[in-house]
Amino acid sequence: MDEKIRIALGQSEALVLFDLLSREFDVPDYGKFREVSVSAANIWALDGVLAALQKTLVVQFANNYDEQIREAGAELVQRRGPLPVVKV
Repeated sequence: MDEKIRIALGQSEALVLFDLLSREFDVPDYGKFREVSVSAANIWALDGVLAALQKTLVVQFANNYDEQIREAGAELVQRRGPLPVVKV
């Protein structure tokens, strides 16, 4: 079941996702992912996504990495809108 699939992401989605995954995997014990994962398979699946993004993106080596991440995030929110407020 190790068949490869392709996922198409826009540059902004890829950058923001890469940043999120990188930050949490840099935290000991997989950061917040450990809290929301129901099994080791969840962690390994996210690790696989991060590895694929690392192979594809070169932004992590850019001098203006933080700026690119901020711009990508702003573009996503502008295009998709803010998150809806959920009243509990």
